[in-house]
Amino acid sequence: MKLTGFTLRRLVMLWLLVVGGAGVCAAQGGGATPGAKAPVKSSKPAKAVPPPKPVLAPPAGSLVIIGGGLRADNAEVWQRIVQLAGGKGARIGVFGSASINPEKSAQNTVNKLNQYGAQAFFIPLGVTLPNSDYRKAAEDPEVVAAIHSATGIYFTGGDQARITKALVRPDGKHTAALDAVWDVYRDGGVVAGSSAGAAIMSTTMFYDAKPTLDMLKQGVNDGHEIAAGLGFIGDDVFVDQHLLVRGRFARMIPVMLKKGYQIGLGIDENSAMVVNAKRDVEIIGYSGALLLDLSAAITDRGVKGFNISNATISYLDRGDKFNLVTREFTPSPDKADNKLDPNQPDTREPVYTNDILGNNAVLDLMVNLIDNAQQEAIGIAFGNPRDAYPDLGFEFRFSKTINSVGYSSTEVEAYSVLKLRMDIRPIQLQQPLYRYR
Repeated sequence: MKLTGFTLRRLVMLWLLVVGGAGVCAAQGGGATPGAKAPVKSSKPAKAVPPPKPVLAPPAGSLVIIGGGLRADNAEVWQRIVQLAGGKGARIGVFGSASINPEKSAQNTVNKLNQYGAQAFFIPLGVTLPNSDYRKAAEDPEVVAAIHSATGIYFTGGDQARITKALVRPDGKHTAALDAVWDVYRDGGVVAGSSAGAAIMSTTMFYDAKPTLDMLKQGVNDGHEIAAGLGFIGDDVFVDQHLLVRGRFARMIPVMLKKGYQIGLGIDENSAMVVNAKRDVEIIGYSGALLLDLSAAITDRGVKGFNISNATISYLDRGDKFNLVTREFTPSPDKADNKLDPNQPDTREPVYTNDILGNNAVLDLMVNLIDNAQQEAIGIAFGNPRDAYPDLGFEFRFSKTINSVGYSSTEVEAYSVLKLRMDIRPIQLQQPLYRYR
């Protein structure tokens, strides 16, 4: 009889079943010689395979990160928040959690958003909210439902530690309210925050921060100067606020080094960084932002005291754009055709400041250097003679490299400054610093 391939395969399978069944019977004693012991097989219970963790899609929404001091007449910023939340009639939930008076703080913001066309409302959640248990409120289905009903979220200013305390459980896990905020963001809504509301945007935030100069002298520590933020911008970018007005760019650097950030963004007052789903950063409002890049920076452990070399600093002016993925810069339309020619500098005078941490001092120095025949500029930082370590100061040296670029506006006196090198090293000051003649 000629067997087809299909028939042959069926016979082989039948034979395997018969042999396998006999083997099972023998193992169980069936058909075995009386008195013979069945072989003992040691077996371990199967381990339960944990279900795979859900893969969360990157957020489809946007961030509006405001440097604090947002004025009621800054229509560009307020309107952008409303627009990103869906336009006229957009429901925007406002957290006043950072404030000592959450309801009053939130209501002020609600009123401003409504003036620009939103239907904003107060989220009753805060550690200082009277007659309320913030732990229960953060898990309350009604509060969570209210957040889910929004297409925009706004965090007011105050103390950022109050925001994280209200929205994060003691074990570090998200409350139901914080999960709801993330749902709004992932589904395409906008998350905005000013001052303290901006500080929470990165995975690390300033917590109980010392003055900038003290942080350079004494360092930063988890749980003291810094703590965990809410991380809406991702884990690769550090965010700070009130930047130029308070000279805070220098305090970002020791934090970035300690926590491993290569990129830092610091936004000035009455200004905002809009970050979309493609991670394009657009600067809007009154002023601009500083971009710090430490990807090629080094520190010298042989030098006693804080120091860094080969850091890169840029100033992004209003209207400028920068992509966090490609690192591509796009100047504002009024600067696009007005790139500065390094061979035709506007000035030739030395550039120096004895208070680099002063109001707008670093921006003034950068602008004066980029359109100058000089190749470097120096700024000094030192403290009060009655402070701790009065003889310790720092030199900030800014240098132009082949990658340094400047743009000037054709409409107003405004500049964008890209990729200056910055080196910081400790210096010893003579005491007394001065004496009468």
